[in-house]
Amino acid sequence: MDSNVKWVNEEKILRTIASLEKNNMNGYIVSNKEELISQIISLTNEGEKVSCGGSMSLAETGVMDLLRSGRYNFLDRAKEGLSVEDIDRIYRECFFADTYFSSSNAITEDGELYNVDGNGNRVAALLFGPKKVIIVAGVNKIVKNLDEAIKRNREIAAPANAKRLNKSTPCTKIGYCMDCKSPEKICREYTVIKSQKDKNRIHVIFLNDNIGY
Repeated sequence: MDSNVKWVNEEKILRTIASLEKNNMNGYIVSNKEELISQIISLTNEGEKVSCGGSMSLAETGVMDLLRSGRYNFLDRAKEGLSVEDIDRIYRECFFADTYFSSSNAITEDGELYNVDGNGNRVAALLFGPKKVIIVAGVNKIVKNLDEAIKRNREIAAPANAKRLNKSTPCTKIGYCMDCKSPEKICREYTVIKSQKDKNRIHVIFLNDNIGY
């Protein structure tokens, strides 16, 4: 990445972190994947129960590899051989996790977390249940305000994720949201986290790079 663009991105991240702090959430900036993993290890304890929402950001940065490394008691719903009942049980057990990992569809410079879900399990865990939540996000997830967050989901995150999941929805054909009524739609639950009561619950780690959708 060009050094001047990296500087612009860094300033954007620092503004967003300052807003998160005002909203009783914690923000961090890291320069590479190695620093990201080190930051996560510093925020978690070996052996604790952890889980995650579906996330390309976690996969691209090596966080999923860390979760599956044996360091933690990982509730892995993608593990081979699981039945539908097993997966449903894991979804529910996630609410009792020590730490829940996710990314965010968009994060505003005002320090708000905007997320849209198809099943609701991810946004539900972000809102309540796990003792700690760690959000991993690239600088590409930062937007100016909630209007831009909505636009970002409609034009980037939603169609890209629907395509990744092989959904037969209009957005996978034309590349943007059509507010469809398809039975396979992945945009069903919309949430905005504007602040937290517990200062130590939500931790947002920004990687100064473009990652995920």
